[in-house]
Amino acid sequence: MFGKKVESKSLGRIDSLIGAGTRVEGSICFTGGLRIDGEVKGSILAAEGASSSMLVLSEHARVEGAVNVAHLVTNGTVVGPVAVTQSLEMQSKARIVGDVEYAIIEMQQGAVIEGRLLHSASKPVELKLATSA
Repeated sequence: MFGKKVESKSLGRIDSLIGAGTRVEGSICFTGGLRIDGEVKGSILAAEGASSSMLVLSEHARVEGAVNVAHLVTNGTVVGPVAVTQSLEMQSKARIVGDVEYAIIEMQQGAVIEGRLLHSASKPVELKLATSA
């Protein structure tokens, strides 16, 4: 019971911030939580084994490059492929131009994806044909 509360608190924690008006060129590798209010030209990757990594993109954020994280909450723009191993939350002004690989997705009205949606399940889904009696 207490373990779940600790996990949820660590997920919401932001360790690093790229502020509004800041532009970063190059790849970013991080652990914990990263919030972007500025612009990044390059890939954003969570460190290997960082299953609790969280990337938050504000309404004014823009990322041009690949994104690969465990959790993504976005209200900004991503131009490039996105791979989210656990959960993706797209708020109303979010826009992704590129393919999106996800396990769980939540999209608010107004969010846009221009690309393919690829569901990545831990085990394949087996479909069975209905038989008539």
